[in-house]
Amino acid sequence: MPKPPPYNPMQSAVSKWAAQATCIDDGVAAGLLATAPKRFTIYEPMAIFPSGSFTSPIWARTISQCSESDLSPLWITIAQELSNVAKSPVTHLAINEGIPLLKGGETEENILRSPTGLQMIHGDFGPSQTESEQPTDAEFNVALWVTTKQNGIHQTWAPRWTMFSRGNVKEKARLLTFPRPAAQEDAPWAVDMYAGIGYFVFSYATMGMRILGWELNPWSVEGLRRGALMNKWTVKVVRGQDLTLPMTEIMATGEQIVIFQDDNQNAQSKIAELHDMETAHNIRHLNGGLLPTSELIWQAAAAITSKSPETWLHLHENVATDDIEGQAEEMEARFKTWTQGTVAECRSSHVEKVKTFAPGVWHCVFDIYIRRT
Repeated sequence: MPKPPPYNPMQSAVSKWAAQATCIDDGVAAGLLATAPKRFTIYEPMAIFPSGSFTSPIWARTISQCSESDLSPLWITIAQELSNVAKSPVTHLAINEGIPLLKGGETEENILRSPTGLQMIHGDFGPSQTESEQPTDAEFNVALWVTTKQNGIHQTWAPRWTMFSRGNVKEKARLLTFPRPAAQEDAPWAVDMYAGIGYFVFSYATMGMRILGWELNPWSVEGLRRGALMNKWTVKVVRGQDLTLPMTEIMATGEQIVIFQDDNQNAQSKIAELHDMETAHNIRHLNGGLLPTSELIWQAAAAITSKSPETWLHLHENVATDDIEGQAEEMEARFKTWTQGTVAECRSSHVEKVKTFAPGVWHCVFDIYIRRT
């Protein structure tokens, strides 16, 4: 006797809804089932579908002719069926439309990498605006926060306000394979110039390092703060007037993770203060995770790590496939120029191809290894 087909939550949900929906014609159900999204990702309590979901001609026609009250049972049923394959109930649905480089309809760069294209189709994701650029604790608390666990590390973010790059999981895991500092070494540090919600910060924290991070988006900073606490790491956020405090005062409380909600162009002067305090002399890793290029922080990265005996710089770039080798050679040459006469070794040690960004273009991480005498 043949085995029954495996349970498919989307097929089950669409079948149940089509059987009772009064806004669709007879015979439409088969077309809806054939073009229903086959993939989804669950970030508790939200399920997110890939770009283009529910946009086939038959779905577009069905959605346009059905009222909101007709469609509501569809989304509710989908959430219920997806809950059967999730660890906890799914209550929110969205479609991922990627992160635009520019603000909607404008020429201004989307510096905060806000997910303005996200289509929220079911559930309350929280208010769409805040009273000021710096949200209050009350505004943070009424937003939807979702979670996931990668490499044993918890992460959380507000999907209305903050992006999440699932594809970085491979790079996060790679960082965990780097050698741990020997017990007799000075306390190891890591610096993340684009901290986000803690993508790479949390890998360094897992390795037992102290971390200094810079991030402009207040929602990302809040996600990082919440995620750090979920993982039981101590964390301090420095913003507003506190940014003018001397580093002696900022660092006095000894948190493992210190995040500056500030432009990373100020990172070099802050770390120079630490060097004057005879600390942060062992920065083992520096992360430059901005796409399409992190070039703005390259020279600063060389200066920031100038007191460290051994450092890996992890610099993210979007590069055409045929240009990867040349890019690595160019970066090595530039860092050799910036560190000339002060290092025993400076080289491009590895290129990690993280994922394709576009046809013929790779998101790469270029590792620059620097060893000082």
